[in-house]
Amino acid sequence: MRILFISRAFPPILGGIENQNFGIGDSLSKLAHTRIIANKSGKKNLPVFLPWISVKTLFILSKYDVVLLGDGVLSPIGVFLKFFYPKKKYISIVHGLDITFAHKKSCLGKIYRSVNIPALKKLDKLIMVGQETITEAIRIGIPAEKCVFIPNGFYLDEICKSYSRVDMEKLLGMDLKGKKIIFRGGRYTKHKGVEWFIRNVMPNLPEDYILVAAGGGIAGKTAGDENYFPKCKKAVADLHLENRVRLLLNVPRPDMKVFFNVCDLYISPNIKTPGSMEGFGITAIEAAACGRVVLASNLEGLKDAISDGQNGFLLEPENAEVWTKKIKEVLLDDNFRKEFGQKAKQYTIANYSWDIIARRYLEVMKNVNKS
Repeated sequence: MRILFISRAFPPILGGIENQNFGIGDSLSKLAHTRIIANKSGKKNLPVFLPWISVKTLFILSKYDVVLLGDGVLSPIGVFLKFFYPKKKYISIVHGLDITFAHKKSCLGKIYRSVNIPALKKLDKLIMVGQETITEAIRIGIPAEKCVFIPNGFYLDEICKSYSRVDMEKLLGMDLKGKKIIFRGGRYTKHKGVEWFIRNVMPNLPEDYILVAAGGGIAGKTAGDENYFPKCKKAVADLHLENRVRLLLNVPRPDMKVFFNVCDLYISPNIKTPGSMEGFGITAIEAAACGRVVLASNLEGLKDAISDGQNGFLLEPENAEVWTKKIKEVLLDDNFRKEFGQKAKQYTIANYSWDIIARRYLEVMKNVNKS
């Protein structure tokens, strides 16, 4: 099978879609003849990349059997190519925002509803990164038979490294002796729940419990989710938690690995947010792969990433009492964290390694029938 993979979001730009697109593109390349054409310059380059890739692909598509699109933003290109090459297979990866963006009450949201959603319906198959994404897709009229769920994956050697407490102290510039570090990685958006956690859970935790949140910032003019970094900072200031909460922006990937591998506890305290959702929750998977205990909201794509009692624990969203109790319970038992962390690591390797996920992608591609 010859695969042409087109990605509009790819490293070195940091982000969930970028990491996912790199992972699946790289792992497919090891299993099948795969050519990757990717935009590596971020959203600012899209006005050039999108028309360029549309024309370029017309001249090379005859050599390939399958067009795999990195996300729903590219779906109109798939429909355009299908007009000229109707016998090829057209498949798109679909992330949570690919569906929820259709609900945005903006000019771009209206265009997306009118162009991209109909385009997704015309493709041969849609690989959804979460079960909740399928539910939302069906709700806006995408046929259920076009949807298939395949979770995101990870590379163990890429994320799991040997770091020490000293390495984390250097990054934070503080003495961590006697401290328990709670880590949350991910963009600063409302649905990630960092502001909620700061306001509702941190005041109820012991003074020696430190929250470190690290993730990408969102430009003010970016379409999609609102930038919640300023509101997280305000929450810290309002509650005078400057000594117990560290908010870090655009942390380099090597430094993020230090937090994943050294923190005492990883959290994904997502909250239900109209117009937005967690498509999967790859950072929860990465933390579990590093042998960390993961606490995640029993919500949306996090339910696909975390199997309760296997590679983490699912908690009721926005229930501060439940979160407070579970955090104390986990952080007071060092032996439990160590033993459960190893169990979580093995479960995550067995179910979410990229080589396993890529084989599932190939199976879907082979089973797409063209009349």
